[in-house]
Amino acid sequence: VHIQTSRALMVISLLLGFFGIIVSVVGMKCTKVGEEDPVTKSRIAVAGGVLFILCGLCTLAAVSLYATQVTHEFFSASTPINARYEFGSALFVGWGAASLTVLGGSLLCCSCPAKERRGQPYYRQSQPSTAREYV
Repeated sequence: VHIQTSRALMVISLLLGFFGIIVSVVGMKCTKVGEEDPVTKSRIAVAGGVLFILCGLCTLAAVSLYATQVTHEFFSASTPINARYEFGSALFVGWGAASLTVLGGSLLCCSCPAKERRGQPYYRQSQPSTAREYV
């Protein structure tokens, strides 16, 4: 039962990650896909970030559920010594991937513009010229 639940969570995580990539690419400022409004594009990027956070949480839940089951069976007295599983490298890769996915989604969620700058155009501050004028 735990393995089937972990598999289902990983499939959901893969789907969320796939849709997160598509939504995030649409929401990037460097792409011409979608609206030309920067506020709308940033909201789309935030939606992609939320999908990545959900993807990472599903991965974290699946890997942690399987690790809990392995730990429980390892310390069970009814499990023979030669049939006990230990943590493998896939669990550590899963925890690392989940952490990086949540971190990336959080960074995408930070791309939402501040409320006071919404609707206002962005103007570059002019820098004083360093060239000397000869008279």
